[in-house]
Amino acid sequence: MPIPERIDLLIREGEGLFIEFKEHFTPRIAEDMVAFANTRGGTILLGVKDDRTVAGEKCTNVLKARILSLARNCSPSIEISVRQAGDVVAVMVPEGREKPYSCSSGYFRRLDAVTQKMTNHELRIIFRETDSVRFEQKVCRECSIKDLSAAKIKDFCKAASISHGNTGQDALLEGLELAGDKGITNAGVMLFGKNPVRFIHQCSMLLLAFKGTTSVDIYDRMDVKDDLIIQFNEAVTFIKKHINRRSIIEGTYRRDVYEVPEPVIREAVANAIVHRDYAMTGTDITISIFDDRLEIKNPGGLLPGVTEKTLGKISVRRNPLISEMFNRIDIIEKAGTGFGRMREALAREGFPEPEIQSESFFFITFRRVYNLELTVHEPAVSKEKIDEGTIKKTSKKTSKKTINKTNKKIIDLLKNNPEMTLQELSEAIELSLIGVRWNIDKLREMGYIRRIGPDKGGHWEVLF
Repeated sequence: MPIPERIDLLIREGEGLFIEFKEHFTPRIAEDMVAFANTRGGTILLGVKDDRTVAGEKCTNVLKARILSLARNCSPSIEISVRQAGDVVAVMVPEGREKPYSCSSGYFRRLDAVTQKMTNHELRIIFRETDSVRFEQKVCRECSIKDLSAAKIKDFCKAASISHGNTGQDALLEGLELAGDKGITNAGVMLFGKNPVRFIHQCSMLLLAFKGTTSVDIYDRMDVKDDLIIQFNEAVTFIKKHINRRSIIEGTYRRDVYEVPEPVIREAVANAIVHRDYAMTGTDITISIFDDRLEIKNPGGLLPGVTEKTLGKISVRRNPLISEMFNRIDIIEKAGTGFGRMREALAREGFPEPEIQSESFFFITFRRVYNLELTVHEPAVSKEKIDEGTIKKTSKKTSKKTINKTNKKIIDLLKNNPEMTLQELSEAIELSLIGVRWNIDKLREMGYIRRIGPDKGGHWEVLF
């Protein structure tokens, strides 16, 4: 019997905040039932492997009785639905009304595609206000499917390895919990809207670069009023444009290091987007670059019960839907350990820890440690041997009105094929990968091109 379209779509979308695959039934699915009941609800598909291959499972009376017994023995009991769906068994778990729920193994919750056991401290935090409806999951009644960008959805599916075949956008978004019978959620609008600020005015980001160490003289400004993925990409590019970089020669190898390591930049920007309180109207995420520091400010302080000491040790997300979408395209990790990884990356390079403040806004400040003039070396493949004397330093500043032959080649190639990868560009113009990256960064800084969608699966747009 063929798999119904709805189940087939869930399988192709893969595991996530609302979907769990199990190759065979085991009593441990009680942990997943509890996790879904404690979070936003979800579906367990029995007979599906982690790689999305259908192994098959039959919903016999014995199996159904065992699953229902597990649900009844949870505390409180969980009302679930079990049915045969094509070749698999679907166990549908609604969001619970009597949180928190537990099974014999303890308390669990859903974090992206992971069922995670909770500590007592996390229990107190997560279930303090169980009745509140998050801004991201509310329906945006003014928005319809025609207000979303099919290209953005396509790019996302490509990056997330979701093959939706002939499935309509409505069904796809419903499977991702970004839409339902009542319409498109705010998260769906902010991720895929053609013009998100038309419906959600605070879906924006302000990027500023100042002369000196005070907020007086602005010499570069960018207002990003687009979807959250574009906000992420534009913010990372803007920061890299305005902080210094140096090349470290380690033996016969060269390594480029920014004043704030690039992985830290990406993690900090992603955290600001994922943890922002989007219900605070009239606000922006603000990124400010001074001569001595980088500051990132996002509306919404630390969640109740989270402190600066526990930050990065416990995983609590204000916007789990947005978080899951960023996780699916590899912008953030599943386990919510972003701050821990930032601290480790800074420590490896010998950089100071970030300074954190939290009230109604969350502030994180990174000290710029080099304070050097930007020096750029001749392009060379990262981590490959280089001969002495082949590295040439230059301090020339590129004029926004001037592009070289290599820039022109890249622009022409991207006009004809916006989905070209850096590797394909490298082969087409016979330039090393690091050389291609350097030229791409310059073209973005000059405003000639921009990235639409994530690094994996997005495309380039030529702006002139």
